[in-house]
Amino acid sequence: MISFRFPGKVVLVTGSSRGIGAGTLEAFAAAGATCVVHFWDDPAGENRRDAEALEGKLRHLGAAAVRVFDADVRDPAAVEGLFAKVKDTCGGLDVLVNNAGILKDRSLKKMSVADWDSVIDTNLSGVFHCCKFGAEILRDGGRIVNIASVAGLVGIFGQANYAAAKAGVIGLTRVLAKELAKRGITANAVAPGVVQTPMMGEIKPEMLAEYLKQIPAGRLATTADIANVVLFLASEESAYITGQVLPVTGGWLV
Repeated sequence: MISFRFPGKVVLVTGSSRGIGAGTLEAFAAAGATCVVHFWDDPAGENRRDAEALEGKLRHLGAAAVRVFDADVRDPAAVEGLFAKVKDTCGGLDVLVNNAGILKDRSLKKMSVADWDSVIDTNLSGVFHCCKFGAEILRDGGRIVNIASVAGLVGIFGQANYAAAKAGVIGLTRVLAKELAKRGITANAVAPGVVQTPMMGEIKPEMLAEYLKQIPAGRLATTADIANVVLFLASEESAYITGQVLPVTGGWLV
């Protein structure tokens, strides 16, 4: 049985104050990595409180070290500053997981231009910014894992903005795989199905029943289900896998 270990590796997960991002960093911490928590400093301060709470948990789980930084991924200057801090404090980066994202689901008729722009700016442009500046400090042989979505592979009602952004992330991932291969850096994407996280909110029973009809595994994904796949794609064992999209959907696409 393979147990992934990341001693001496520096891992940054964007949007990691809660949800999939937090769960992924917890897995890296347990594997001995140096963990960089990233969050957007929202006006209410909720993300900062969650990030600070996560910092203590990561240390308890066995992280070699923990750093906590805020940055708005929509702002290229802020992202450039984020990676400068990572280089200054950690010496470089080995694994970049682009997870930061938002949802603003509405039918096309009801979707405002602001709804479209905010999701594209965060979920697609934000990933571009992090890949552009992250690649500059990523060590040769490093890993990029982008969190896409099943929405980027199939049409989901009410998610024109989200699906377009995630499809864009998949395309970006494939280009990165070609452009960074000469440095031994792999770039892959994970496409989760329905994951029960705070971003999803409370799923209505009737909607949950409809989801479960489409999922042969008979349950929603946990953050650990996604984190386990991310760790594999970040490991040495996946060195010959790049430019791929791995759906983690419980069989939804079968």
